[in-house]
Amino acid sequence: MFENQSFKAPWSRSLKLATLLSCLLLPGIFLFGAYASRIIPPEWKSGMILLPFVTIGISALFTIRSYQILENRLLVQRIGWQSTIDLTDLRSAEANPKAMSKSLRLFGNGGLFCFAGLFKNKLLGKYRAFATNPRNAVILQFPNRTVVVTPEDPQSFAEMIETRRND
Repeated sequence: MFENQSFKAPWSRSLKLATLLSCLLLPGIFLFGAYASRIIPPEWKSGMILLPFVTIGISALFTIRSYQILENRLLVQRIGWQSTIDLTDLRSAEANPKAMSKSLRLFGNGGLFCFAGLFKNKLLGKYRAFATNPRNAVILQFPNRTVVVTPEDPQSFAEMIETRRND
């Protein structure tokens, strides 16, 4: 039996910057909507006031806090909930700091509290990311899908997953 292991999800400089700028810019939309009432139709004003705060609030709930390896699954810890990745049919786990390079976001969050969703690049094709620091990327290869996570110590994380997979 293996002990459960938890890895922190540190933020990259780019994630910190994108989150900070978004949290400054989005309330600016609120201020514009609140004070530019003469040029904005009334039905748009409510949306301009609410949308930035709703966007920040919902996005914050998707913040990736840590990764917890259990026997045959990986839990991506969020604020108040978690995403579960079944590791039963995992083929490989490999640390690769360039795994997310030159990725195109197909659907998801590209920098407000995390990088999460569906992405695509030449190296991996389509993949699902649960990331906070792309340089810490670990590629989890399954028969029909690829998942990228970014734990604090990618090499140890990949080795631990591989050890469990091979036992």
